[in-house]
Amino acid sequence: MRPSLLIASPQMRDPFFEKTVVLVWQHDEDGAIGVVVNRPLRDVMERGIMPRSASSLLVDVLVLDDDLDMSAYADDEVSWGGPVDTDSGTIVTAGRIEDEEGWVLPGGIGVTRSHDALVRLVKENAHLMLCLGYAGWGRGQLESEIRDGSWLFTDLDPSILFEVPPDERYDRAFQALGVPKEMVWMQPVDE
Repeated sequence: MRPSLLIASPQMRDPFFEKTVVLVWQHDEDGAIGVVVNRPLRDVMERGIMPRSASSLLVDVLVLDDDLDMSAYADDEVSWGGPVDTDSGTIVTAGRIEDEEGWVLPGGIGVTRSHDALVRLVKENAHLMLCLGYAGWGRGQLESEIRDGSWLFTDLDPSILFEVPPDERYDRAFQALGVPKEMVWMQPVDE
């Protein structure tokens, strides 16, 4: 599977992934990796233990230089990227990512886990989405979940990631499929 948006089927009841959209940027014979792009961190936190704005996360947690202008990120929320390694961050951006810094995806989407790239993106005032944690699947696991009817997928659409508010991305991703979610009933594929 090439880089895509995974869309949780309407019947999915997994508390981690119900009604989620996942940007999957790597998928090969060893497994898959991505980040949930439609669930602000505040929605999964019961208490305000972690900072909620991207600017406070950048300064307080990632220990970026106080001289950097964070005002552009003051209203941006941190996203919950998934249940794996929730102490680490992933940046999804429309800004420039060099090959050695991360992944360059179709549609001008970049993904990085590089601290140096993050500093450069902030200095460039690039549009970015900060995600804590990620979603990962082992060998054959995602394929099995797709066959079981848990996931649908569609091509990457940068507008869904960068122009649509997080709480509308699930519906917008379904619109990209051309089928109303109310008409989708996923059942396992018989083998």
